[in-house]
Amino acid sequence: MSLITSQDGTEIYYRDWGSGTPVVLIHGWPLNSDMWEKQATYLVEHGFRVVTYDRRGFGRSGQPWTGYDYDTFASDLHNVMGKLDLRDAVLVGFSMGGGEVVRYLSRYGDSRVKIAMLISAVTPCLQKTHDNPEGVDPKVFGEIEANIRKDRHAFLKAFALSVYGRTAVRHTISESMLEWNQSMAFTASLRSTLAAANAWAITDFRADMKEIRTPVRVIHGTSDATVPIDVSARRSVKILRNATLSEYEGEPHGLFITAADRLNQELFEFLGGEVDPHLTTSGLPE
Repeated sequence: MSLITSQDGTEIYYRDWGSGTPVVLIHGWPLNSDMWEKQATYLVEHGFRVVTYDRRGFGRSGQPWTGYDYDTFASDLHNVMGKLDLRDAVLVGFSMGGGEVVRYLSRYGDSRVKIAMLISAVTPCLQKTHDNPEGVDPKVFGEIEANIRKDRHAFLKAFALSVYGRTAVRHTISESMLEWNQSMAFTASLRSTLAAANAWAITDFRADMKEIRTPVRVIHGTSDATVPIDVSARRSVKILRNATLSEYEGEPHGLFITAADRLNQELFEFLGGEVDPHLTTSGLPE
């Protein structure tokens, strides 16, 4: 198993596939890097090097009691970038992973980074405060914490339905995929699930984003009920100096599954590739 040791001794599990331009895929809460299987496979088949890793407290990485803040998360990413000597890399963050991208670029600069992508990201600032009146009421996050503490497994099952926009009449994701989602979520500890949720709920990235000059593509579903687009993506592109917004009409938060083919091709094109009409979405000849 491939591991990188962080500054505080926590072991971070990673995968390093393929060759070419390195693309670092940073997963969302409460999942692990396996969530990227469709994107990672597609990009490697199309000539890119893909690095994925499990955030501390999740998946196969270590589960320390402390370190569930964005400065530490960004430090872990910095260690991955350095230990693997990634250069001219592309950073892609989904949901809370968007926070790692922003904090990393703000804190460590873009000497190793060419471009970045924020997908369904929690940036710039989710929680409603006196200077962030457009944010989400803190009571919502309090209820999330209470429900996780009461019955983490039941909460995460219900949460997944919202993430993928699945209803009784709209089967955006299969039962098997929901079970897969649960299997990823349950690899985290209760402590890391709670602490990471607190981090993405309360962290303010607005100052970080003002410092970033790296080209950024922001992708978000217009029907995202988990991280509403008006609170996040549409505000992010107004703060970032060099950003473009791609809105996925009617898509929920988990568009890495519900709009996987479209996302894969947009990733590929954003990375400078030209989609070959003779290839399937898997990258294999028809």
